Amino acid sequence: MSELVTLRGASFAYEDGPVVLDGLDFTVRGGRALALLGRNGSGKTTLMRLLSGGLRPRTGTLAVEGRPVTYDRKGLTRLRTSVQLVVQDPDDQLFAASVAQDVSFGPLNLGLPDAEVRGRVEEALAALDITALADRPTHLLSYGQRKRTAIAGAVAMRPRVLILDEPTAGLDPDGQERLLATLDGLRAAGTTVVMATHDVDLALRWADDAALLTPSGAHTAPAPDALARTDLLREAGLRLPWGVAVGRLLTSQGLLADPQAGPRSPEDLAALIAPRPAPPLPAES
Repeated sequence: MSELVTLRGASFAYEDGPVVLDGLDFTVRGGRALALLGRNGSGKTTLMRLLSGGLRPRTGTLAVEGRPVTYDRKGLTRLRTSVQLVVQDPDDQLFAASVAQDVSFGPLNLGLPDAEVRGRVEEALAALDITALADRPTHLLSYGQRKRTAIAGAVAMRPRVLILDEPTAGLDPDGQERLLATLDGLRAAGTTVVMATHDVDLALRWADDAALLTPSGAHTAPAPDALARTDLLREAGLRLPWGVAVGRLLTSQGLLADPQAGPRSPEDLAALIAPRPAPPLPAES
């Protein structure tokens, strides 16, 4: 797994404010869906903005595929064609009159030919399942449609890494499932997705890896391992995911050999406890 984006020794403080991150090391690996979790005020938003170039670390370095980022126009353009951030509130990101105009904004700013811009817009709208909304005024969209439009604008830049801040917040269950299916499609097409969330159950179900942001740093491991660390969960202000708790219960009852093989979704649990077919009776002699 390649290291697509790396922060080394990164520190950051807002003007006249306390230090938010201090000497942080953080890596986004290619091909791994990564959930970023931590309590409010832990620095998740700051970290995401550092990774996407919206903020510059006071100390430390940011690199993309091993190449240090420079913060001039050329360097930031290169970074933003590799890493895109979609903020939590789509209204902070949408400003054009129509969906297609909004999605085209990034590619147009890259100075791409009109034909390529149109191709990228069509591709992004199709990926987010909003092609039918191309001419819809953005102010007439539902909340879920605005979320998808904001993500489509980032996808049109064809980033290697797509960072999403609480993408399922405010969506109803059906909207959440549709968005997760869309993210699975983006991952299958080669986009590495990073999702910041407070939902430990979603992180366990969706992510390959989980990064817990605590006062002692960022702790990244495969999601079932990271989300079973009660000490780190306590530091991060998070509870134990239900799937981990159920896995431990099944293990204690002798129904599961390894608690790490416990359910990550309700479907996994149903499969684990489904009645096993009875063995065939021995043939009569």
